[in-house]
Amino acid sequence: MRFLRWLLKCLGIFIGISLLIVIIFSIWVYSVSDDIVPPKVADTSAFALQVSNPDGSLHTIGDNWIRKNEYGLYEMYVSGKPFELGVKNGKLSQELIVNQEIAFTDQIKQMIPSTGYLKFLKYMVGFINRDLPENVKDEYQQEIYGISHAAADSFNWIGTNYARILNYHSAHDVGHALQNMMLVGCTSFGAWDSKTADGSMLIGRNFDFWVGDKFAEEKMVAFYAPDKGNKFMFVTWGGFTGVVSGMNEKGLTVTINAAASDIPFNTATPVSLVAREVLQYASNIKEAIAIAKTRKMFVSESFLVGSAADHKTIIIEKTPKELSVYDPATDNIQCTNHYQSKLFQTQQLNKDQMANSASVYRYKRLQELMNANYPLTPQKMANMLRDRKGIGNTDIGEGNEKAVNQLIAHHSVIFQPDSLRMWVSTAPWQLGTYVCYDMRKVFAAKMDKDIPVANNALNIAADSFIYTRQFKDFMVFRQNKMALLQHKAVDTAAVVNSNPEFYDAYRIAGDYCMQKQWYSPAINYYGQALKYEIATLGEKKSIMNKMEKCAKLKAEAEKQ
Repeated sequence: MRFLRWLLKCLGIFIGISLLIVIIFSIWVYSVSDDIVPPKVADTSAFALQVSNPDGSLHTIGDNWIRKNEYGLYEMYVSGKPFELGVKNGKLSQELIVNQEIAFTDQIKQMIPSTGYLKFLKYMVGFINRDLPENVKDEYQQEIYGISHAAADSFNWIGTNYARILNYHSAHDVGHALQNMMLVGCTSFGAWDSKTADGSMLIGRNFDFWVGDKFAEEKMVAFYAPDKGNKFMFVTWGGFTGVVSGMNEKGLTVTINAAASDIPFNTATPVSLVAREVLQYASNIKEAIAIAKTRKMFVSESFLVGSAADHKTIIIEKTPKELSVYDPATDNIQCTNHYQSKLFQTQQLNKDQMANSASVYRYKRLQELMNANYPLTPQKMANMLRDRKGIGNTDIGEGNEKAVNQLIAHHSVIFQPDSLRMWVSTAPWQLGTYVCYDMRKVFAAKMDKDIPVANNALNIAADSFIYTRQFKDFMVFRQNKMALLQHKAVDTAAVVNSNPEFYDAYRIAGDYCMQKQWYSPAINYYGQALKYEIATLGEKKSIMNKMEKCAKLKAEAEKQ
């Protein structure tokens, strides 16, 4: 008995100490998660700048401006020092910044309906990003601080305006940090010399980033003339000054592709701000690599870098610990969501990514398309970026992650660095018109808001697919998929008939039937799904597990 009392006393002490540690840790997480202090700005005179609205959608601040073009793209030109850049950006695009935050938070709430879990995630993200300011260059902190004054105070439940806008720049990275979420499963590629019709460089990319349809409704093509470094243009959205797809005046292009990452417990420089620094301060591949080496990241990423000066394209592959460069030593290159360099190719995390994800399949399909279309032209690049088929031109359903075009793209871009041209897609996804921008025209002498910045004569026409019955059917499929996500009624017959070659149509029907405890039809739908081209090994296992669970629940129900 004496030993038992001693044991219970020790156990009580251990539980008490453990509980105390948890409480102290929780208090610390709570305190550091909200502890983001804005940078000190010596000259805040930019606050006094006034916005004028001379005509329709055009808003101006001096010779800086924003407007919406006939294709639905917002075009914005800003110049000046970092804080001034941010203030001008914020004042000109305030409506877009507010709308973007509404769209982003609404989608997060839809994905995570639990208020308690949302609060938990808020503090976890804050904890992960506790050292974020220390890893962001002061000039970018100042710019983001300038932008943040245009944000809405109604989102203070998430954090201060500055803390929120700064944290949004690491949203891509935090997705990895929380659960290796593939919110970004992009495709990019390039060709030059003998592989293009005129020998010039051509680079294409799909930015397959989806956090709700509304998030992609107000895309912006931004033209930046900072007081230091290169002038550049990039595709973005309200409040976001990082770069995911862009080109500078030296003909250097940067796009990013997510790679598999270990789960980190501390932040570093957001990927988009590394890409921004490369675009602003590098003129060639050597300089781009040097900048990437100086920045610590907390997720793994591929940077596809094209250079007019070097007349080639390479991939900078970077993990939180190491950096490697993949140079194909030929006149074409492909990039999906796995690493190709000798350093990373055989590492276990990369091997798992290649085995379990859609990356390798999509890579092989991309190679197949490129080989079938040489020599490439901008129109052929658009055709490949819009391709919805599987290997061998097989029908794998509309919206399959294994396709180059997954029908979820936030935007799609084609670069021609030698000519400083950039084509930007318009809705829906990359199926609308690709609008052509000529940087030589855009930044010639001084930006003139009265001169159209797009070179519409070189636009690439919308994909004829959007006028077909098949496209209408796909929209029916999406309506049912959204209904399932929103816990609404799903028309199981309609979802299957609208996309009959896509495994996910049967998975959606099966999930709905399972929710309704209709186990027999759920088993049947899951069985059908397994007959088609499933995007990832994880999804296949998930469907099989659901099928097994339904069988057990059905058997239990029949016994009662």
